Amino acid sequence: DAQFRDWGWRIPFLVSAVLVMVGLYVRLRIAETPAFQAVLEREEREKVPVLALFAHHWRPTLAGALAMMICYTLFYMSAVFSLSYGVHALHLPRPGLLAGLCIAVVFMALATPLAALAADRFGRRPVLLAGGVVAALSGFLLAPALGSGSLPLITLFLTLELFLMGVTFAPMGALLPELFPAKVRYTGAGAAYNLGGILGGSFAPYIAQVLSAHGGLNWVGDYITIAALISLAGVLAMPETRDRTL
Repeated sequence: DAQFRDWGWRIPFLVSAVLVMVGLYVRLRIAETPAFQAVLEREEREKVPVLALFAHHWRPTLAGALAMMICYTLFYMSAVFSLSYGVHALHLPRPGLLAGLCIAVVFMALATPLAALAADRFGRRPVLLAGGVVAALSGFLLAPALGSGSLPLITLFLTLELFLMGVTFAPMGALLPELFPAKVRYTGAGAAYNLGGILGGSFAPYIAQVLSAHGGLNWVGDYITIAALISLAGVLAMPETRDRTL
């Protein structure tokens, strides 16, 4: 703990800085899409795209943000709240819980390409609806799994939650841009994505801590279920976009 507080916390930030540089290099080298190139040639580019977005495309922005909500809720409940609760309330060893999270993350990595392939074959909405329904039901498993104090059982629950995160996250890279016309596509996808992160993840660990203190783990599980239902409503409010011509 002392080493982590002294210098270890800097390591992820240094590594992420390298990733940012790689991402910037890719972005600068990649060509514009034919759809956006046509917008440039017709001189239809919006001067202030965010204003046009919220004036004329607020419905898909809101629907996309709500659809993203459960993805972030699952992640922060698993990676932040469960770890904190396990260490401080159940007095479980932090290394054991972190090892369980490392195992669970592998399944998130496996779920992501599988769900992406399924979204290309069956459509974005069917994958998100299936993932959302299972995520809603998984909320009822939080209390018995996390409350058991059993590391294997907690690891199994975390694996399920992060697998579902991969399922609900994977279609978004295609779905969110497909919701918007070319002249506001980048802004729309970015706004929906980040708004979904704020709604689903920013306050989730704090809210879960308050809920567990006043109502127990059952209330925390209900929070996951409600977040999943809200995301399902967002998915139901949007059209299927798999065959949309961009």
